[in-house]
Amino acid sequence: MAKVLSSLFNPLYAPLWVFFGLFLFSYLKMLPWGYKLFIVCMVYFFTVFVPTIGITLFRIFKKWTHLELSHREHRHMPYIVALLSYATCLTVMTKMNTAMFFRGVVMAALISQIICITVNAWWKVSTHMVGMGGLVGALNAFSILFFYNPVWPFCGLLMLSGALGTSRIILRQHSLAQVLVGFGIGYACAMTFILISWM
Repeated sequence: MAKVLSSLFNPLYAPLWVFFGLFLFSYLKMLPWGYKLFIVCMVYFFTVFVPTIGITLFRIFKKWTHLELSHREHRHMPYIVALLSYATCLTVMTKMNTAMFFRGVVMAALISQIICITVNAWWKVSTHMVGMGGLVGALNAFSILFFYNPVWPFCGLLMLSGALGTSRIILRQHSLAQVLVGFGIGYACAMTFILISWM
């Protein structure tokens, strides 16, 4: 079950889940389907597809197993691949003049990546929990911006975060501190940059 949760909630998917939530459960669901599909496909391409292909090719080139890739000293290149891809996505969104809070979601993910790659120089933080913290932070930020009470989705995400964090500890990938710090990084970045993008 721990392995299933870890696979289902890959941190690369966090920005995509935020856009799904916006387009399905906020007033943005009134946007044309074509536009929503375009944004979702673009976010998927730059934040999931390109990093996944890049990291997989790098792992094959190095002849590392998935377990070896998870070692702290081997995580720099996957971080860099994701960082470049997220930065490209943000650049494309800026040139397309998309809504600022759309860019705020990607900016939050990008800054989270920068913090993680910096911390990774001496400590292994949980990127799974960075992703979950980002989801909770995004929900909190958009509830403030759109004036709605997210108590039930918020409780659901917190329970899911607890289950995922426990899974990472059970799999001996992270300590409790690494899980908590990861969640805090994701939450703080999402709250900060989504709210700033609205101003």
